[in-house]
Amino acid sequence: MTDYYRPVARFGEVPTPQSLPLAGGLCWFDTIAVHQRDGGISHIPASDAPSDLLENLTRHRPPIAGLDMSVPHLMGILNVTPDSFSDGGTFNASDTALQRARDMHAQGATIIDVGGESTRPGAAEVPVTEEIARTAPVIAAIRAQSDVPISIDTRKSMVAAAALEAGANLVNDVAALTHDPALASVTAQAGVPVCVMHAQGTPQTMQNDPTYEDVLLDVYDFLAERVAAAVEAGIPRERIVVDPGIGFGKTVAHNLILLRGIALFHSLGCPVLLGASRKRFIGVIGGGDGALNRVSGSVAVALFAARRGVQFLRVHDIVETKQALDLEWAIGGAAIT
Repeated sequence: MTDYYRPVARFGEVPTPQSLPLAGGLCWFDTIAVHQRDGGISHIPASDAPSDLLENLTRHRPPIAGLDMSVPHLMGILNVTPDSFSDGGTFNASDTALQRARDMHAQGATIIDVGGESTRPGAAEVPVTEEIARTAPVIAAIRAQSDVPISIDTRKSMVAAAALEAGANLVNDVAALTHDPALASVTAQAGVPVCVMHAQGTPQTMQNDPTYEDVLLDVYDFLAERVAAAVEAGIPRERIVVDPGIGFGKTVAHNLILLRGIALFHSLGCPVLLGASRKRFIGVIGGGDGALNRVSGSVAVALFAARRGVQFLRVHDIVETKQALDLEWAIGGAAIT
């Protein structure tokens, strides 16, 4: 039976003599939870874990798009679409998109994620030419005024190629290189990082009764397979980021299980990205009928993830998240620069 190893991550406490750094960052662990597919979970001292696993768990992650992976980064969401679930139509004009990018960077976002196709539940696919027309000019305009890292949120190779030519630094693919097989080679040839995300189904179908044998372990296995596929396509593991895909073919219960177990994904040896900002499950649990009323819950989820070593927090609300994160890190005896 396969064992899955989740470091029991801690932050803001005095490390024990047996503690090890988690992914070379500010969190640490001295215990590992061992998950099995029969539902069993046991705990072992970190020192008893296989040496290759400990290497994956403790190794400092190389920079991604020039960003130091020993601290969490805020990825500012810039949807240049008319129909995204939270801010559709707000920033789809080029001048307002550019100003929004400027504002987010000034507020503390260290990378801007530009997307031209909504992936909300039920969203229709956007033609390639239209997606390029939405994203590439905005990326070029941002790049002309700033050296802030930019990611292109797309499933399509031609959109990614145009974005990279315009100045993007990272490909963020919600389909984990399965929607368009050419996207892997475009990314590899450009020598840029890629984020591979788990989703069950497409945006049109993903919330139609999603089911799993074990959502945490199923998502882990999927991402392990997609990391291997990316490496096979010529993308080095040190340039791969993984995202469990909160809300993409998951129920509220699935999302909670993934969040509780999110440190498991450090076992893949890659930086971890979490995109939970303003999503529906936050309102279901904490109240907030509309996306704009889910800011406090989004910040709480982001802090929970940061305490478990997640390196990228993809968020809408930069000021609120950065303020909370700065206070959390200061109280815990660390500083984010």
